[in-house]
Amino acid sequence: MQISAKKLTTCLCFDTQAEEAANFYVLVFKNSRISRVSHYPQDVQGKKAGSVMMVEFDINGQPFTALNGPQYKFSEAVSFQVACESQEEIDYFWGRLSEGGQEGPCGWLKDKFGLSWQVFPAALPKMLMDADKTRSARVMGAFMKMKKFDLGQLTRAYEGENA
Repeated sequence: MQISAKKLTTCLCFDTQAEEAANFYVLVFKNSRISRVSHYPQDVQGKKAGSVMMVEFDINGQPFTALNGPQYKFSEAVSFQVACESQEEIDYFWGRLSEGGQEGPCGWLKDKFGLSWQVFPAALPKMLMDADKTRSARVMGAFMKMKKFDLGQLTRAYEGENA
């Protein structure tokens, strides 16, 4: 038996905020769009006929589905990572995604819908996995004190400046 590989799609379950959330995410991320919105054809499990059932959207080519269904709570057990090339990108995504949400330690935040995000410098994994354990330890020591990452401070720690 041959099984065809399909793209993975992330399904995010909301109570009533699927369309609001999808609209928010496509505004935050460039090259994103809503492709389809469907509505409940009849009253189902407390959802009114005509209310939004599902929103299909993509963020930079990654497909998502936002579903208004049973109320489930998001947790930090699943998060989305945003690897940023510059401090400007870190500031932008941190600011936009944390609006109405909650800032956490070490680049983690929850958005206003309760979804967890990690906003971090794209160079961070390289710094942390450096063969020179002294360098990686300095970087870890620096970022453990941060909420939003400071790329300049992490780079200085990596290079041994002001360590």
